This record gives sequence, C-alpha cells and structure tokens, in this order.
Amino acid sequence: MGSNLSPERNLRMAVAALRERFGEIEASPVYRTAAVGFEGPDFLNAIVAIDSDIHPFALNDWVHALEEAHGRDRRDASYSNRPLDIDIIYFGDLVLDGPGDFQLPRPELHHAFVLKPLADIAPDFVDPIRGMTLARLWSIHPAFASPPERTDIVL
Repeated sequence: MGSNLSPERNLRMAVAALRERFGEIEASPVYRTAAVGFEGPDFLNAIVAIDSDIHPFALNDWVHALEEAHGRDRRDASYSNRPLDIDIIYFGDLVLDGPGDFQLPRPELHHAFVLKPLADIAPDFVDPIRGMTLARLWSIHPAFASPPERTDIVL
C-alpha cells in the first residue's frame, strides 16, 4: 500500500479498515520513496499481511472500494498522485492471470519499495514464479545496497 497525499493519515486509516474487516494483520516498516513515473510528493509505502476469507477477485474489489473511500479516482492516469494505492502482491502461492490486468503475483517486485517491506515481514516466503525466498530476491535486487528510506512511522 502506498500514498503520497496525506500519506500517514491515509495509510493509518487503511490499516484500521483492514484490521476491522480481517482482524489481526502484520505491517511492515513504512518507507519513504520518490514518486515513480511522474513529478509529485514522496510516497509512503508499506506492506501488510492479512488472512483473507474471501476469493482474491472479491478481495481486489474490496481494496478498490477502500481506495475510493479514501479519495482514489481510478480514472486517474497510472502514474499520478494518490491518496491510497493498494495492490494484492501475493495470495498464498496462487498464480493467476486475469481477468483484465489482475495478476498474481503482481509484477511490482522490481520496485524496491515493494520488495524491501515484503522481505521485512516474510523473508522466508518463496515466490511461486521465481522459486526464491523474498529475502533472497531482496539480496540480489539492484537497490539492496541503497534501500528505500525507512521512516519511524508505525502502522
């Protein structure tokens, strides 16, 4: 999850909504990164792990509704300021392609702001496509030597 518009407030509200719906969650440290693909305020990014009792498509619909409830307009360009952006990166070891642009695992692992917090909370999880643990994937990432800036924000 990420935000660059009132980011701390929006991430905290999103985590509260996730806890209310799914119960106990695990949250990574929060990282600050520059906007990617456009000029804009820095993003705050974090990963949360939840136990979902709903199908991944229904979960995707739920997180989209949460984004919209926090002011996200999905008609905005892909690379733009966002009050809240939530993607499902993994759903266990499930591999799915479609419908639309829905994909599991999500391909965003090439971004350090996704992979680093994932490796923080689930270092031994094995990526079902690459066959490597998240810790190993992070250790070979180009940004390993200069990771994203970790904040002192606790979700």
